[in-house]
Amino acid sequence: MESRTDRDRSSVNNLSGFYGRSADVVARELIGCVLTTSVAGNVTGGRIVETEAYLGPDDPACHTAGGLRSQRNSSMYLSAGSVYVYFIYGMHWCFNVVTGPEDFGAAVLIRGLEPLVGIETMVDRRKQTRRELLCSGPARLCQALAIDGSHDGTVLGDGEIALTRIGHSPASIDVGPRIGISKAIDWPLRFTESGSRWLSK
Repeated sequence: MESRTDRDRSSVNNLSGFYGRSADVVARELIGCVLTTSVAGNVTGGRIVETEAYLGPDDPACHTAGGLRSQRNSSMYLSAGSVYVYFIYGMHWCFNVVTGPEDFGAAVLIRGLEPLVGIETMVDRRKQTRRELLCSGPARLCQALAIDGSHDGTVLGDGEIALTRIGHSPASIDVGPRIGISKAIDWPLRFTESGSRWLSK
């Protein structure tokens, strides 16, 4: 008989079914899922505790606001479950999962993880021994998991990045405004596990 955990894992890996929904719905349900990478033989990852939803062309803070298309955001228009990785401040990568219908342009930014797998490798990559600072922020988690521009446009589960649901979702999830943006700053599209010590702020 299929267990609940098996069903949950299957639902996350059913890309069009799980990720083909509104970004805010997916962002909430990704809390508690496990993100892992396998890069150069090193498996690293952790449990997602913080996400932000970017809703597409009608969201002023989204990279596809107003239907904008560019080389940078082209992966946002791929099918649900595709990976969108972009560069900020000339030094940091940020990891997103594409949601909604193909050619729509919505995604979920993964902002924070509770480190679980490959801690020593993450410490070496980050040059940081405090576990609370390994993956508490989108740039930090990308560095810890060795996610970079080479992953942009790939598909979850088909390459070096995988996302699974293991166990139960958090008992409580807090919802508030997104961080580090200048438009639609009051929209309640940041989702965090209540009381988590692994959040970016």
